[in-house]
Amino acid sequence: MTDSLIELRGGWHRVRAQLGKALRVLGARSAVRRDAVEKANDELRAAQADLEKRWQYLAEAQKLSHSGTFGWKVSSGELVWSEETRRILGLSREANPTLDLVFDRIHPEDRERMEQVKEHAVKNGMDIDVEYRLLLAGGIIKHVHSVAHAGRDSSGNFEYMGVLSDMTDRKRVDEERLALARKLEESNARLEEAQRVAHVGHWEWDLESNEVVWSDETYRIFGLKPQERPMDLADVRGMVHPDDRESLYGGVDVDLSAGANPVAEFRIVRPDGEVRTVHAITSKRWSAPPDDSNGEPSERARKLFGTVQDITENRRVEEERQALSRDLQESNARLEQAQRLVHMGYYEWNLVTGRVTWSAELHRIYGLPPQDGPIDMAMVSQMIHPDDRERVFREADEAVRSGVSAAAEHRIVRPDGEVRTVHGLGTVKRNAAGLACEMFGTVQDITDRKRAEEALRQSQFYLSEGQRLAHMGSWAFNDSGHYWSDELYKICGLDPKDGAPTVEQYLALIHPQDRAAIAESIKRMLEEHCGFDQIERIIRPDGQLRYLRAVAVPVVEQGVFKGFIGTTMDVTEQELLTQELRREQTYLAEAQNLAHIGSWAANFHTGQNYHVSDEVYRLHGFEPTQGPLAVERFWRTIHPEDEPLVRSVLTNAIHARTDFENPEYRICLPDGTIRYLRAIGHHDPSGEMGEYVGITMDITERKRAEAEHERLRHLEADLARVNRVNMMGELAAALAHEIKQPITASITSADALLRWLAHDPPDLDRARAAASRIEEDANRAANVIDSLRSFYKTGTPTERQIIDVKEIIEEMTGLLRGEADRHGITIHSELEADSPNILVNPVQLQQVFMNLMLNAIEAMKDSGGGLTIRSRVNPESGLFVSISDTGIGLPAGSAERIFEPFHTTKPQGTGMGLTITRSIVEAYGGRVWATANQGMGATFHFSLPCEAEDQA
Repeated sequence: MTDSLIELRGGWHRVRAQLGKALRVLGARSAVRRDAVEKANDELRAAQADLEKRWQYLAEAQKLSHSGTFGWKVSSGELVWSEETRRILGLSREANPTLDLVFDRIHPEDRERMEQVKEHAVKNGMDIDVEYRLLLAGGIIKHVHSVAHAGRDSSGNFEYMGVLSDMTDRKRVDEERLALARKLEESNARLEEAQRVAHVGHWEWDLESNEVVWSDETYRIFGLKPQERPMDLADVRGMVHPDDRESLYGGVDVDLSAGANPVAEFRIVRPDGEVRTVHAITSKRWSAPPDDSNGEPSERARKLFGTVQDITENRRVEEERQALSRDLQESNARLEQAQRLVHMGYYEWNLVTGRVTWSAELHRIYGLPPQDGPIDMAMVSQMIHPDDRERVFREADEAVRSGVSAAAEHRIVRPDGEVRTVHGLGTVKRNAAGLACEMFGTVQDITDRKRAEEALRQSQFYLSEGQRLAHMGSWAFNDSGHYWSDELYKICGLDPKDGAPTVEQYLALIHPQDRAAIAESIKRMLEEHCGFDQIERIIRPDGQLRYLRAVAVPVVEQGVFKGFIGTTMDVTEQELLTQELRREQTYLAEAQNLAHIGSWAANFHTGQNYHVSDEVYRLHGFEPTQGPLAVERFWRTIHPEDEPLVRSVLTNAIHARTDFENPEYRICLPDGTIRYLRAIGHHDPSGEMGEYVGITMDITERKRAEAEHERLRHLEADLARVNRVNMMGELAAALAHEIKQPITASITSADALLRWLAHDPPDLDRARAAASRIEEDANRAANVIDSLRSFYKTGTPTERQIIDVKEIIEEMTGLLRGEADRHGITIHSELEADSPNILVNPVQLQQVFMNLMLNAIEAMKDSGGGLTIRSRVNPESGLFVSISDTGIGLPAGSAERIFEPFHTTKPQGTGMGLTITRSIVEAYGGRVWATANQGMGATFHFSLPCEAEDQA
């Protein structure tokens, strides 16, 4: 464009020169050459018109090419530019062109460089060819290219004529082209890398030259080193697996003939022998011009282009995918089965469309038949329990707003009316804009679990209450920690807030005397993983001593030790009772040993012993250490003569289901000793047949005592008779006085009777009265004699009768009054009016009173005194009688010995009187004793039960 501008400017100067020359010729030859002037004017007008036209073309060309012209006179600084140059510089038409105005618009980063270009131009007059940027108003940046040619004007000064081009669009296009070129290079690199990664290569087969060109990846797929020269088609064919070669090429020919793009999958054999599977796709290419006259392409392809992909790994992956697919299907089946087992279903809720889909199990949870397609949320809302509905949807809305996973437990009402409890979990998904778009969640039917939890809570409550009532706590010990139940804290007096104590803290609670043993037991438990069952004493923080029973059991799962579980029971009361029971058992065993009485429990029908005390073993001649013995072993010790009777009594009792007693039978001990036993058995009617609890007593000593007692009874009777005979002499005077009185009275009455009969007439009434007095006195004498005879009669009377004790006292008082009077002794009685009757032999009771009263008279015969007889009723012992005297009193230290046989303080005494008295009283279940009076004398006491029965 600069050359055109210069050419136009040169033509204008030539025309101007020609015009000047023509004017000079006209001036010289004005008259002659008028025609030449007119012709020159015409040529000038034509040149000007042509110039204007050319300037218009130039302006339009500048506008279209975004290029403007400029001129610069260096010496004067004059600057001219075209309209396009002004527009490029962003100046108004009124702006005066100056170099400073141009430099103000040069980008600050390029301004210094352009100053240097200007200086070089001024100094050297060199051509200018430079690119720089303009910074226009509004921050618009333009890339411009200035090209100027240096020349000289007519005066010989430097001037520049140049073109300013707006390169902004071209620069942008260049940058875009460069960017596209870079992208193309990157795309080719990525394609090459993609081919390497995807194992996909391409090839091109020229059907006319029969040359095959491969990409680098195709070489690598076939196990060859990449090269630029074409591949030999024979070599390619030879690398196809022999089994696939014929079908491959035959199939390609058929597809090409049919106009289809061949697609084949076949195997290749690499040079190293490795077999790979490839997938090839072929397409036709027409690179030659059309053959027909109409310009349509020929039906025959000139080249084939295709891709080949190594799908060996894909095949393997596909096989793995199919295996995974099968596994996934099985997993889905298992998931479905698991959902059915755990009663858990899932749902998907599109929050944008409102579409809700359920799994099959979720349908079943809600009592609905499984179905495809969306679920009506209105129906779902109605199936939520009315009391839970508002809360469930409120929590769902909150989850959507906050993005926090929703978790809700609520009730549903199935169509059949059944109420179920479900637990729902939901997570909210959000789109790229952060808006909630979907909720996915699960719903599990926890009805059975809730019932189980309720049952578990109830069971735990019962367990806690049971532990509280039983004073039993539980504990567990393993690697994860130490657990104590609340009751165990209470038992040990510890605060649950402090947590379970350590072993050292627990040992501090143990009684000092037991601490070492318990520590050793715990150490052995931890080292050997063994359990224990032991009684421990602890001292609680409040100072109480408690007995605990601790039981530990090791927990082993699949042969691996996991820890310990155990219980601790407060057995303080039981232990104290046990200790007391042991003492009582010891006392009982000692008492049985002393009394020769053993206890037992057995079933005689089955021959099984439940309990046999040690004393029973000893009674039968066995050692308790021999261990449990069968019933038959005890039967063998029974004397052969007594065994039938013993068995008969027991058999009858078993069949009758009643108690039994064998009052006396013999056993034979291993050393030949014969012992007498007595057995008593009690049968509980509600118990099993033949089941008895009883005792066995050794009555051997009693049998001997009874025999001795019988012998002593005969001896006592003989001694009593001798004693009575000895006392007869002493009583003779008293008896004579007593008998003489009624006889004398009888004689007196007889004399009176005779006198009354001798009267004339006889006084019969007085005679009858005298006869009655004679009869009374005679009977009185006869009674005295009969009493004396019965008192001294041989043998012990056994006849008993209910008598009034006052009558016996009066009778004995009358019998001994004469003896008492002879020694100056007064007899006084203090008897209760309501003294009870008693069942005794009157002669034996008379003997008791006589012995005690004669002893009192004997104690006072030298000094005289008073004898007092008292009787009263004692609520505890029945009839209570005491005989007091004012005599010499009891001998020192002999209060008990005086009742022993043959012990006497009298020179002529036998020592049997008080012994016989005690025997008689004790035979009736009574007691006799003696006490010293506060003043003088002594008192003898005896008691008898009311209406007493013989205890002998």
